Amino acid sequence: MKITITETNFEQVEADVLVVGVPEHPENTDGWNEFVTSYSDRLPNWLKTGDVQTAFKKVVKMPALGEQKYNRVLFIGLGARKELTEALLREAFVAVGQALATSKTTSVAIWTAPFTNEQLTCDDVAFTAAEGLGLGGYKFEDYKTTSNERDVVLEAVTLLSSADKDELKAAFEIGQVHAHAVNEARTLVNMPPNILTATEMAKYARQLAEKYDFEIEVLGKKEMEEQGMGAILAVNKGSVEPPQLIVLKYTGTDQWEDVVGLVGKGITYDTGGYSIKPKDGMVGMKGDMGGAAAVLGAMEIIGETRPAKNVIAVIASTDNMISGEAFKPDDVITSLSGKTIEVLNTDAEGRLVLADAVTYALRSGADYLVDVATLTGGVIVALGNDKTGALTNDEAFFEEFMYAAAETGEFVWRLPLTENDKKRLRKSDVADLNNSPGRDGHMIFGGGFVGEFVGDTPWVHLDIAGTSEASAAHDLGPKGATGVMVRTLATLVERMAE
Repeated sequence: MKITITETNFEQVEADVLVVGVPEHPENTDGWNEFVTSYSDRLPNWLKTGDVQTAFKKVVKMPALGEQKYNRVLFIGLGARKELTEALLREAFVAVGQALATSKTTSVAIWTAPFTNEQLTCDDVAFTAAEGLGLGGYKFEDYKTTSNERDVVLEAVTLLSSADKDELKAAFEIGQVHAHAVNEARTLVNMPPNILTATEMAKYARQLAEKYDFEIEVLGKKEMEEQGMGAILAVNKGSVEPPQLIVLKYTGTDQWEDVVGLVGKGITYDTGGYSIKPKDGMVGMKGDMGGAAAVLGAMEIIGETRPAKNVIAVIASTDNMISGEAFKPDDVITSLSGKTIEVLNTDAEGRLVLADAVTYALRSGADYLVDVATLTGGVIVALGNDKTGALTNDEAFFEEFMYAAAETGEFVWRLPLTENDKKRLRKSDVADLNNSPGRDGHMIFGGGFVGEFVGDTPWVHLDIAGTSEASAAHDLGPKGATGVMVRTLATLVERMAE
């Protein structure tokens, strides 16, 4: 989207749609009387009768009523102005983006003043407007042949404000970057598994590396065998698709030190293996690479914003299929770390590929680790579909992560990982670890298994099984993939660079 900043002059606004926020008591907004005069002196009465509403996210579309240079006004209710936060602004602008997408709008002007309060500046409005419009306007380009109609794309945005133009433009552009990266992650998760294979994911990563000058390394089956990556290789044994360990390095400082490792689970399809899922449980398993998508999306933001922080992204990608060669319960495998694992459940494969991935990240210099995975149904049982579950071994690092999550408005809830939990993971008659101690505490055991491979390195585990996809349209977008944790991971890196 092309961005333009102009002084607030309603007589000169040229756009398909003028967006006007309507808080409670809008007459207290600087410039409100001027807007009423320029638009219609009947507006105060429409507010009284409810034809234009102040209730949060209530959208009302009205035509231009005079000689205005815009065609329509989109009123968006904001509720109590003093209660507005950045997260609520983002939701409001998502609603605006959704409304604009359905009305085939190509240009929009946003009057910033009604969206501000004592805590929210015009820069905040610019940033959240760009995020919200981008997230709200997202649509997955599917594979239907029934329509040849091209979607109309929002091309130009004008912000009406007297604030510093350069700062507003910079804030808007960063918001665009965040929205685009989230939408890219959404698209990856929404893609069918026969199209997004591990090989195609590696191809996508190579394109990112070329665009942002990342160092990239992709290890195939032969390289994994040479290094001894027995965990990911075991998961891949039933597949005809070769596994890929995708490694992206962003160098933000002169020395490769103080490195943040982002590790993503990239299971492009999960049958459950010989611990096979029921038929209803298998539908939707194309999204089992949501953690990989989150890491790739975060790396796109990092590539655009260039923080002064070193980052390594490691994605373990394969599908989990069944064949005469597939791994099976009772197998014992040897991970890259050298630790042996008794396989009790082949449907607990995500933690296996993550074990090799975090080991590789550590050997590549990672000083901090965040792993992201659609790991367990247990996190949904514990927390529902709207909360990301977390584990950690380091209070200070987790606190820094939670500041980033609060900044982006992505809800994360920590679960405990106790010594008794670790003992159960280490309970095996034939190996160092078992990959499935039981159904109880499922999310804790899934993430805790990964924790067995991080040592004393500060680590946060994120289980996004509930939040990676939405069964219906939600506050930040449509049904389907959400792109969860993209913004939080990138914000964490940016905060650590400060």
